[in-house]
Amino acid sequence: MNDIVQEGLRAEFALSSAPAAADAPPVYKPTTMPYDRESGPNGSVGHSSNPGSQESDDGSLELKRFSNLPTREPVDIQFKDISYYVNVGFRKEKKEILHKVNGKFPGGQLIAIMGPSGAGKSTLLHVLSGYKKSNVNGAVYVNGRIRNLNSFRKMTCYITQDDHLQELLTVLENMRIAADFKLGANYPVQQKDARIEDILTVLGLYEHQFTLAGRLSGGQKKRLSIALELISNPTIMFLDEPTTGLDSFSCTQVVDLLKQLAGQGRTIICTIHQPSAKLFAEFDQVYVLSLGECLYQGSTGNLVPYLQSIGLPCPKYHNPADYIIELACGEHGDDKIPHMVAGTGNGECLDWFGDPSKVLKLETLRMKYPIQRPAKENTILQATNQWNQLKTLIKRGIIRGKRDTTLTHLRIGVNIMVAVMLGFLFIEGGNEGSRVLDNYNLMFANLMHHSMTTMMLTVLTFPTEMAILRKEHFNRYYSLKSYYASVTLLDIPMATFCCFIYTVIVYFLSYQPHEFFRFAMFFTISLLVAFVAQSIGLMVGAWFNVVNGTFIAPVSSIPMMMFAGFGVTLRDLPPYLKWGSYISYLRYGLEGYVGAIYGENRETLVCEAKPYCHFKYPKRFLHEISMEGDQFWTDVYALCINMLLFRVLAFILLKAKLRAVR
Repeated sequence: MNDIVQEGLRAEFALSSAPAAADAPPVYKPTTMPYDRESGPNGSVGHSSNPGSQESDDGSLELKRFSNLPTREPVDIQFKDISYYVNVGFRKEKKEILHKVNGKFPGGQLIAIMGPSGAGKSTLLHVLSGYKKSNVNGAVYVNGRIRNLNSFRKMTCYITQDDHLQELLTVLENMRIAADFKLGANYPVQQKDARIEDILTVLGLYEHQFTLAGRLSGGQKKRLSIALELISNPTIMFLDEPTTGLDSFSCTQVVDLLKQLAGQGRTIICTIHQPSAKLFAEFDQVYVLSLGECLYQGSTGNLVPYLQSIGLPCPKYHNPADYIIELACGEHGDDKIPHMVAGTGNGECLDWFGDPSKVLKLETLRMKYPIQRPAKENTILQATNQWNQLKTLIKRGIIRGKRDTTLTHLRIGVNIMVAVMLGFLFIEGGNEGSRVLDNYNLMFANLMHHSMTTMMLTVLTFPTEMAILRKEHFNRYYSLKSYYASVTLLDIPMATFCCFIYTVIVYFLSYQPHEFFRFAMFFTISLLVAFVAQSIGLMVGAWFNVVNGTFIAPVSSIPMMMFAGFGVTLRDLPPYLKWGSYISYLRYGLEGYVGAIYGENRETLVCEAKPYCHFKYPKRFLHEISMEGDQFWTDVYALCINMLLFRVLAFILLKAKLRAVR
């Protein structure tokens, strides 16, 4: 940092004229800085009067005030003795991440939580936002009163470090879907569009509204993430590392945007690792952590005087943000950290705010904001009912399905290709008495196709969407029930279509009996097996990640194949393994196929390829494989029960997985 910038920074700090002891370092007192709700802290302008959104000469965004977002009263957040621990190791020993930290975040400010890696920045942000609830001790106050988490979440939003967006949707489609979730079905469409246009214009995304989210730049994605949450006009916004992965120009744009959003009455709380001097000066307040303890809390302008007051002066021509991080990392000695924690009272000291006289105490806040009890408090977090959530999720899923070639074109192509290959491999096997065993092999091959292709496709559903699900579910877009129902319903048409195409090709190429009821039975079993395999894939994917899930899913099919009655007939299973045949859905699928093709009193098969056909009588073949051929409806019921059971287990595991991270 050059001399001019350094001197400019130090000009903001006032040296006390009070005499000091001869052996004591010079004592600095925080400068009183006027704070105005309209202009923002330290006299900064909260908004630009220029119409629209435009870039200034230095590349920052100059924003106008939102015309379609109602003004909100700023909210004061205070926390006392916040501790957080995690269980580590085989014996689940406790490791404390936050150590009884305290702090106060006044409303209408841009606040940075700083610290080195592992200091507890994101953890504190998660605790304050309510993203983490378990293993937390201490109290969080909102306007002087203990936080009611459900009510608090309705006025806040949480923006993750990575921009988890629906990349197959355009900017405008993402905004409209979010508006349907956040504003509800009864909100007039014209007003929704007006709010969306207002937000996109102010955030500089209006010209990119028809661009797919996956094709946006890093800074544009971050602004879109913010735009999606602004639809509900939150009073408090939590952002985890909003500048990570961005170049200096995009960082400046994002921080300028957050600064001006704070100037319009919102409380913006974000974590940031090590900002430049320019970005550091943009923040109204900074909260510095090291090893889960508070080293400093106050305005950015008072950081250098604070360090001077405790005998750790910032070197000349040094970025104060860099220096405080160096101290927090222990680069200047580990003994400095306890000294700084004691200096700020682990966050209890409020003397270094821009205007300490205007930092209200809890009692004053309670008097200023009297509690208002509604006649009947609505405990539902989502803004719209579950039916509208389901409709919106299905609408979004249809748009994604049309643009995702993996889930549509490739899936259809694979089913056609495999069906043609198997059909020609076992051609004319279904009506020839000498090829009954070949046809039996075809049935098992059908089971493997429907089981493995469907299972391996759906096992990736939840792991690939888990980050988006966590973000949207926490930000009250929809309930987990609505999301799970949409996942189930969206795949039914495609699964049915692919199964039907496959069945038609295989059935008629292999010359199965040309009787409609047998074809219907064959197709029904194929579809149910596919749905059961899909349910298992969802269940595995609900708990395991991509790597473990793609291993566990096929391995889980091996016991199902062992007890299906294909390699070893059901009557030849050892008595101590008989139970396995009752839990194998492939057993019911194979039995259903056999009943459809050779059951229901099928007539004697033709025998033209060989002079002797041992299995030209279907009943002889049924006896040989120890199947009766009249168990079709039993098999259908068993497959339906398996499907429902695995679906319920998948939902339970998915719900537990979401709770586990909180």
